[in-house]
Amino acid sequence: MTLVAAIQLNTCADLAQNLADTRALLGEAAAAGAKLAALPENFAFMGAHEADKLALAEPDGGGPIQDFLAQTARELGIAIVAGTVPVAVPSDAGRVYAASLVYSSAGRRIARYDKIHLFDVDVDRGDRVERYRESNTIAPGEPAYVVVPTAVGALGLSVCYDLRFPELYRALAQRGAELLCIPAAFTDKTGEAHWETLLRARAIENQCFVIAPGQCGTHASGRRTWGHTMIVDAWGAILAQRTDDTPGVVLADLDFDRLRQVRSTLPALKHRRL
Repeated sequence: MTLVAAIQLNTCADLAQNLADTRALLGEAAAAGAKLAALPENFAFMGAHEADKLALAEPDGGGPIQDFLAQTARELGIAIVAGTVPVAVPSDAGRVYAASLVYSSAGRRIARYDKIHLFDVDVDRGDRVERYRESNTIAPGEPAYVVVPTAVGALGLSVCYDLRFPELYRALAQRGAELLCIPAAFTDKTGEAHWETLLRARAIENQCFVIAPGQCGTHASGRRTWGHTMIVDAWGAILAQRTDDTPGVVLADLDFDRLRQVRSTLPALKHRRL
């Protein structure tokens, strides 16, 4: 059994406050014995306007957010999946990459995945329509399948809206992923309808654990996010979940013997013909 943590946050427009809140919850996860902790999308900053994050864009490899992550992983002795970090696009000052970065417990960065599917969506709330256009301020990453060995197994990376594209997760499973990480800032409307269903589907169809840390509550822009951070096993069972609308730590033990049993007794991945 291996203990992992998913961190739920209500990120605001104050970078220093967000990093302090993140550090406290990561410390709680490490004190509980977690070997890996995953942070939600936009864990370090959610401003009043989407373009506000451009001022925090960091060059790849260094900056206040990346330095914080490396130092915290090293000090706490815990691997960190850093939701998303705004990494500068060298050829486009008006957009950033939404980069999901992984740090080992020694503080060394061991993987980067740039979100490839962008949330350009109109959310119908009945009395109004909320318009989201991530592509205005985020550059899509080059299509990539990132699977990285970690202290808790082979980890496949993705971000939020990627959840709706099952072909990505099948490719990660084919490349050896045992654990799928899906940091998110789902809207409350789409989260209520689809979050749990999609997470459990990705776990079941790929016979992988899923760790899904989310944003919760109301943010500086007025946007409301769904939260319901959860960890799901390879059979689709929810191992742990946060059901209230507040920040906190979700902990679960991952039983890799159980994962191997699921894959062996119901070998759907081996039965694929298409």
